[in-house]
Amino acid sequence: MEHAMVSAATGVLSPILGKLSTLLEKEYSKLNGVRNEILSLKDELSSMNALLLKLADMEDLDVQVKEWRKQIRELSYDIEDCIDNFTHQVNCFPTPSRCSLKRFAQHTINKVRTLRARHEIANKILKLKARVDDASERRKRYNFDGIISSSSTVAPIDPRLPALYAEAESLVGIDEPSNYIIERLTEREGNSVQKLKVVSVVGLGGLGKTTLARQVYNKIGDKFDCRAFVSVSQKPDMRKIFRNILTSITGMDYYQGMEAWDEGQLINKLRDLLNGKRYLIVVDDIWSSLVWKTIRCALLDNNLSSRVLTTTRIISVARSCCYPDYNHVCEMKPLSDVDAEKLFLRRIFGSEDQCPIHLKEISNDILRKCGGLPLAIVSLASLLACKSQTKEQWEKYRNSICLALKDDPSANQMEKILSLSYNDLPHHLKTCLLYLSTFPEDFIIYKHVLVRRWIAEGFVTAEGGQSSEDVGEGYFNELINRSMIQQLRTQYDRASTCRVHDMIFDLIVSKSIEENFITLIGYKNHVQGPQGKVRRLSLKCLNRDDITMPPTTIVSSARSLTIYGSTKYMPLISDFQALRVINIEYNNALGDQYLIGVGKLFQLKYLRLIEVNISNLPEQIGELQQLETIELEWTKIKELPKGIARLKKLVFLRADFTSLPAGIGYMKALRHLSWIKTDNSTPLASLHEMGNLPELIYLDIHWRISDAYNDHKRYTECLVSSITRLCKQKLQYLRIRSDFSKGCSLDFLLDSWLTPPNFLRKFDMFSDYYFPRIPDWMALLSNITYLDINVSPATEDTLTILGKLPSLEVLWLWTKAVEPKGRFIIGSTGFQCLKEFYFGFWKINMGPIMFEVGAMAKVEKLLIELKAQGTDATSSGDFYIDVQHISSLRYLRVGIDCRDARAQEVEAIETTVRSATNFLPNHLLIEIRRHFAGQMVEDRGTGIRE
Repeated sequence: MEHAMVSAATGVLSPILGKLSTLLEKEYSKLNGVRNEILSLKDELSSMNALLLKLADMEDLDVQVKEWRKQIRELSYDIEDCIDNFTHQVNCFPTPSRCSLKRFAQHTINKVRTLRARHEIANKILKLKARVDDASERRKRYNFDGIISSSSTVAPIDPRLPALYAEAESLVGIDEPSNYIIERLTEREGNSVQKLKVVSVVGLGGLGKTTLARQVYNKIGDKFDCRAFVSVSQKPDMRKIFRNILTSITGMDYYQGMEAWDEGQLINKLRDLLNGKRYLIVVDDIWSSLVWKTIRCALLDNNLSSRVLTTTRIISVARSCCYPDYNHVCEMKPLSDVDAEKLFLRRIFGSEDQCPIHLKEISNDILRKCGGLPLAIVSLASLLACKSQTKEQWEKYRNSICLALKDDPSANQMEKILSLSYNDLPHHLKTCLLYLSTFPEDFIIYKHVLVRRWIAEGFVTAEGGQSSEDVGEGYFNELINRSMIQQLRTQYDRASTCRVHDMIFDLIVSKSIEENFITLIGYKNHVQGPQGKVRRLSLKCLNRDDITMPPTTIVSSARSLTIYGSTKYMPLISDFQALRVINIEYNNALGDQYLIGVGKLFQLKYLRLIEVNISNLPEQIGELQQLETIELEWTKIKELPKGIARLKKLVFLRADFTSLPAGIGYMKALRHLSWIKTDNSTPLASLHEMGNLPELIYLDIHWRISDAYNDHKRYTECLVSSITRLCKQKLQYLRIRSDFSKGCSLDFLLDSWLTPPNFLRKFDMFSDYYFPRIPDWMALLSNITYLDINVSPATEDTLTILGKLPSLEVLWLWTKAVEPKGRFIIGSTGFQCLKEFYFGFWKINMGPIMFEVGAMAKVEKLLIELKAQGTDATSSGDFYIDVQHISSLRYLRVGIDCRDARAQEVEAIETTVRSATNFLPNHLLIEIRRHFAGQMVEDRGTGIRE
């Protein structure tokens, strides 16, 4: 699967093999015997591709092998450029006319025109073949295969070893997590027979999981009949692991003949020994569910309250260890700011209050970089403790932390620890992870943006009946699962954003530069990639406009261009020829002239402009027949060019506040259409054609037809007709925006839909319009899983109708009033699948929010939005939140809408909410947040604005 894609390991060798096969099928491969050269080239490149994949799984390669690998990857890009340019040349001529005479004449002209291109490709193939042959000869001459096969097989020292013997008094921030784990291990289940319990600690490498496990083991180990602590590692020797457990629980160093026992014999012996004993076993650093299942065979469940503690970096492995009790998975958290500073300063100065004033600010910068990772803090502190305590010296290491750790023998275990996780990734995930270095440090990365860029770069393809988007989302989730990226926010029970920990970011930047995978310019603390041919270029110009590229940099073969911010020295689009991706954000100086010539980028697949100063897309955009994504957010573009309708492969179109383009019916591949407006200037024909898009899954449309408009009825009927037809095809997500305050209501949704959109999975009403009742068609949405609606008043019937929706998992319900008597009570029936419930704008004076026994039995998240404006603190005594009957609830957030409210009103509602949540269960995570705090009004008599 991964071998068919672009990767950091093999460059573009894999796609080239497919393109060479296509060349062999064409008649121009017969020219001057070039067919044999193509066959030979394909065979040699296949062999090299296989070798590069093998090398990608090896560490500490010989320097000559590294250089040869780099040259082959660079050569692959040149070969692909040659093939792509030739294919474009011969395919860009017009199709012959149907008239036989004209067809003959046109065919003759095309043949003459392509003759030169055919001769050029033949000559280039011969030259490229010579370069490949030369590389093959170098491989033989320097005996690379021998060097590879004779690589050292000596096992390296485990970099986690010091954590096993850390003294308790030298540790910081360990007491709270160790006490929590001990509580989880020792708590009784409430019955007389105590089964074996497994608790698993999961988290990023370097967080201190091994140290934590050892401290827990030392604190409670003597309370068990026998105990053992074993480390597994990436490539475990199962027999050695079982022997270590065996000798630990018996206290015997050796059993007669034990070295010859196989896994089965060792497992049987362990089960015999554990029978009748209450035991504690710590299994540290598990990398595979299969390894755990093998170890689990030896751990006898003897109903004596035995305990097992495991550590891992992989969430799915942690869940496998605890199955089916997933509540026993404990995520390891970074150190708090206070503990991080304490650990850092103790390691350097012996005490946290001995830091010189001139180093205080720099030490804070270094700690922010460490992100609460104990190993990073200790590694850097160990390095700095041996250096002079001058501001200049510390600034040097602050600005080059990655290089400092790599070059200093006493501190480079940080990189080794993180490299274990990186090296464990399959090739395709390594490539996808390295690509994250193209984003700025600490950047919030949206999943849908990242996945579409992966697709455009060729890192992800459709497979096994899954779309490329689904496959890419799987890659994203797996990187979270392996603790390589940090999940920030979930949407609809899925991760929607992530960020990269600073230490992981340093690691992937270092590897991206080393492999010439991405060239970074303007990134603080990082040197740019090697000069010469750039494959992917990322410029960070935020807060700077003087970023320049070295004059020796060659961008003509670059696959992607990413720019953050404005610079006076922007590389010209005309300098690029092989771009697949253009991503420009926060650029106030771009201008319409910049994209002139974009029509020549015939390989372009992805165009994203965010907050850039551009008012028009060039008409040439219609010439980009490979373009799959156009995303325009907060630009000055109001109309899309007519040529956009010629984009037959366009899949994703987001163009904020632009009109529905004419000819949209020709864009048959379109799957996602977002933020498109429909107003009085929109042709009815376009609105009708939209309903004929066979692949459209996601529709987000801004309805701006005033109720007073003469043709309002015709537009309404046309929109409803189009949506009805789309729902009968593939439409799953529908969001309709409107400006009710400007006379654009959504009344048509109540009565106009004669045929309910039964196939909808998500419906989102983004408007200040409120339904007076639940529409009849909405009660028939049997497939709906996500619903966001405004209804006022919210009545018992409202909850009864919504509660009967059989597939509903997420509900956002917004209202201005509740009937009867302002009491919001969720009954014991209905909402059987609901996992997340969001409710607002509730006025606190109205009364309690209650859930009866059995209500919303699967809800894990409850978000309540309260309106502060107009709150009467004296009449809020009836308000309380009763969620004691929702046993599945894990998270409660109360948001306070501060818009147009006075500070005393906001404070009063916060006090009331805290009182209302004081008596909720301890396991419940409760948050109280202010929203729109900047829009509070001045308190009378003070003149102070919050």
